[in-house]
Amino acid sequence: QVQLVESGGGLVQAGGSLRLSCAASGGILRISTMAWYHQAPGKQRELVASITRGGSTNYADSVKGRFTISRDNAKNTVYLQANSLKPEDTAVYYCNAEILGSDYVVSGYWGQGTQVTVSS
Repeated sequence: QVQLVESGGGLVQAGGSLRLSCAASGGILRISTMAWYHQAPGKQRELVASITRGGSTNYADSVKGRFTISRDNAKNTVYLQANSLKPEDTAVYYCNAEILGSDYVVSGYWGQGTQVTVSS
C-alpha cells in the first residue's frame, strides 16, 4: 500500500523559512513526477512546484525565487524549501507523486497535508 507522509509545516513569521518533506513508501517500483500543491480556505488546490525524476523543475509564478523543490530518488522523498514566506502563503500543503506500484499500475497519490501558517 503506497503512502505519502508529509512533515515540516508549522507557524512562522513573515519573512521566515520552512522546509517541507514528503516520503513515499510501500510497494514502489518507480516514482516519476513529484509535486507540492497548496489549498487555502475557500480556494481550489493549486500547484506550487513540481520536479521530474531527472530533476527538471516548474514553479508557480507566486513562489518563483522564494521556494525551491528538490528530491532524493534513493529515499523516495521530495522537499520544498520555502523562504521569504508571506501571509498569503498560508495554506495546507499537499505532496503528490506519480508512482509505478508493485502491481505495475501507474497512479497518482496524495499525502495527508501539512498546515503552513505565516503571521504578519
